[in-house]
Amino acid sequence: MEPESRHTLHSPPSLSPFPFTKLREERKEEFAMDFFKHLSLLLFIVSILFDSTTGASVLLERAQESEFTDWMVGIRRRLHENPELGYEEFETSKLIRKELDSMGIVYKHPFAVTGIAGFIGTGKPPFVGLRADMDALPIQESVEWEHKSKVPGKMHACGHDAHVAMLLGAAKILQERKSEIQGTVVLIFQPAEEVGGARRMIDEGAVQNIDAIFGFHITGVYPVGTIASRPGPILAGSGFFEAVITGRGGHAAIPQHTIDPIIAASNVIVSLQHLISREADPLDSQVVTVAKFQGGGAFNVIPDSVTIGGTFRAFSKESFMQLRQRIEEVIVRQASVQRCNATVDFLSYTHPLPPTINNPSLHTHFKKVASDIVGPANVLEMQPVMGSEDFAFFSNAVPATHYYFVGMHTDSDEHSTSVHSPFFTINEAALSYGAALHASLALNYLSEFGINLPNTVNEDAAHDEL
Repeated sequence: MEPESRHTLHSPPSLSPFPFTKLREERKEEFAMDFFKHLSLLLFIVSILFDSTTGASVLLERAQESEFTDWMVGIRRRLHENPELGYEEFETSKLIRKELDSMGIVYKHPFAVTGIAGFIGTGKPPFVGLRADMDALPIQESVEWEHKSKVPGKMHACGHDAHVAMLLGAAKILQERKSEIQGTVVLIFQPAEEVGGARRMIDEGAVQNIDAIFGFHITGVYPVGTIASRPGPILAGSGFFEAVITGRGGHAAIPQHTIDPIIAASNVIVSLQHLISREADPLDSQVVTVAKFQGGGAFNVIPDSVTIGGTFRAFSKESFMQLRQRIEEVIVRQASVQRCNATVDFLSYTHPLPPTINNPSLHTHFKKVASDIVGPANVLEMQPVMGSEDFAFFSNAVPATHYYFVGMHTDSDEHSTSVHSPFFTINEAALSYGAALHASLALNYLSEFGINLPNTVNEDAAHDEL
């Protein structure tokens, strides 16, 4: 008889192989059930630690507490009563620093004359920035109310007073939860948005080491309680131009003895519009607007020269630079057709603004967090806007940027009045949404998104901001 194989299954006489098979299947089922129980528990724990859903709703509830809201409204109204123009925001900066001191938040000052960078968290990477602009406009306020501007000819007509109040609100929320911050939140209070102050903040190191930065703007276009943004281009790049077209003046009764710069300038203006209608891709939105025309002071005198000026906008750097080149060519060559000379100045001192482009990954993060704050139905995807923002400069210094709008319109008010208007008003009910969302974007970026992107800073070499 041949020896039995060591691998043969020996079954007890009372048991056939089938019960063993059944037993194995039962044990598999028990193991699977245990595995999924433990997996569910693990996912639950992870969701508590890292999911923004829980924290976001709590942050909005905090921002909507009456005492908290009254505090933000009070700050906004004090700022509105005392507007200051770009690089002149000394009292505004003083108020902000006083509030940061009262909250125990460390900061650096000044950047770009009046700017401030505050720090909450560990002082080490990763770093995420939250930005608000501070400057007012040279506009005489026409709204009659208790907290009307007390400074003749100056007004917060673009909502920057609300932006400061909302960022201070976000700072208060974050400071209360600083033990949860896995990195550092940098609070950027920026001067002179209307004249390119972001670029100077960058040059002076205010955003050094920051991996991502979020900016916002109040708007009457969307209802209060809604948030609007989009991935990719959201605001256009913009530049300004001024041209002097020179001919030879004389009496209007004998134009043959003159070289009329008014005719030349008129042809130039019409030809500039052809750049959009005949040269630009219809699917690549661009704008050229001539808004300034100065020439002559008498009904019967042809002037020696005419000055025209305007703005041009585009959503990509390539289109922007092509438009700039063609504007100069059209002005110079069309003027020469009418025997005139022309010089073009693109006013480089104003720092032409690049397009504001939202990082797609940050936008996904934004949608998730904003949905937790206001509900998915109230997170709106907007169309690109031809307005521009110097927040765009941060894209040259920070790896990822994102910009969004906080709605403030209601059916019963008139808060849809355009910005830069003497009748512009703020619906202060929107402040809590901006504060909570700004805080939640930073808090959840550091706990979720920040760990998925390699930090560009060597942590050993990074400066400890605290």
